[in-house]
Parts: sequence; C-alpha cells; structure tokens
Amino acid sequence: MKLAKQWIDNARKVMEEIERTQMERIKSAAEIMAGSIEAKRWVHTFGCGHATLPVEEMYPRIGGFVGFHPLIELPLTFFTRIIGDMGIHQFLFLERAEGFGKEIMKGYSFDPRDTVWIFSHSGINNVNIDVALQAMETGMKVIVYGSAKAAGGKQSRHSCGKTLFELADVVVDSCVPIEDASVQLINHVDKIGPVSTMAFVTTVWMTITTVAEILADRGIKLFIHPSHNLQGAEGVMDRLNEALAEYKNRVAGV
Repeated sequence: MKLAKQWIDNARKVMEEIERTQMERIKSAAEIMAGSIEAKRWVHTFGCGHATLPVEEMYPRIGGFVGFHPLIELPLTFFTRIIGDMGIHQFLFLERAEGFGKEIMKGYSFDPRDTVWIFSHSGINNVNIDVALQAMETGMKVIVYGSAKAAGGKQSRHSCGKTLFELADVVVDSCVPIEDASVQLINHVDKIGPVSTMAFVTTVWMTITTVAEILADRGIKLFIHPSHNLQGAEGVMDRLNEALAEYKNRVAGV
C-alpha cells in the first residue's frame, strides 16, 4: 500500500497548504457570500467536468443550508456514459466553445446582490469565462476557486484574453499541482491519484462553515438540511420540509 500512503500524504500536504495560505481569502469569499444569502438572494455555483463535484456537495446535503444554487449543465457534468451520447469528446468541445456559457446564463434570472462561485482547476476554458463575464455584466461578484498559482502563465482560450483567475473579485487557490494527478506509477508515463476534488471539497466546507458562522453571528436563521438518517430524531422531517420550502420560495425568482 505504498502508493495509498503517497496519495494521502500528498492530499494532506495540499490541505495543510490551504490552511497555511488561504484562510484570509476564504474569509473574504465567505463575507461576500453571506451578504448575498442575508439579502435572501443566491450564491450561484458553477463548474465543468469534475469541477461540478464541489457544486453537488453543497446542497441538498446533510449539514448544508439554503442559499447555494447550482448552475449545473448536464452535458458538462454527466460522465457515466463516457463515450457515445454525452461523452467525453462532446464535453471537451463544449467546455472550450466560446459563447456556450453565455447561453447557459440566459436560462436564469440574476440580481446584482447575487454572487457567482466558479470552480475551475486551470481557469483557461471558455465556458467558465463566459459565465464569469456574464455575471460581471449583471453586477454580481465573481469568486473563483482553482489552482491559481500553479496555472500562472497558462494562456486563456477565450477571446477576452484573460483567465478566470484574472477576472475574479476573489480567488481562493486550491494549492493543487496543475497536472492534478500526484502519484507516479512504475512503468507508466502518466501519474495517478488526482487531488483537486479533495481540495475543492475541503475549501467548500471551510467556506460554507465560515458563511454559516458569519450569518449566525448576525442573528440570521439558516435553513439547514438535517440528517434524516437518525431514526426517531424529533422534528427532522419538519426541519427538512421547512428547508425545502424555503429553497422553493427563493428559487422561484431564478
């Protein structure tokens, strides 16, 4: 299990680097998000490929709360077929198709009090940049999480000439190497064991717990998705239904 130990060591180093270098940036991002949620507006979340996994981690999720609205576009996230219909080839094309993100944004109503939270490992692909540019036009703050330092010097694929990290109001660095995979395998060129998803989920919950702390300190009620696996726990379904009703009320405006 030597390689398993290598992977967990690599993952631990990334988490330690996030804690060492990104706490103030996470706090800045959380303060912006808290403002949107306090105004009964949204933190819209977006990613492509495996960068949709942190989006799916937020809500509905035990321990998550209302205020985070996923902008998940199915062809950019659905990999169970891999080839054929909605396969990897189409995904790579759409991720790099300038203008597609603009079309995605047409499906929603936004408000300048909203925030857009985008996950992107490299920060160079067009659909993410489209979403950021449209958010900026609406007056929303743009927060980006990704491998900002490691991606430094990479050229944007977008005609605007800027990477996602250059457009953002706040950037939180995931502290992941740009190649992502972290474990060398004997007799193979390519490494295995990526760490970006682990880093994204780590920063998600560091951020969301900070948002919750800010709002609770302000006396704002959070509509938390409770654990419905605790048999006999009093009022669980009532609190779950209350949270879902609040989400329904808010999403009606989106």
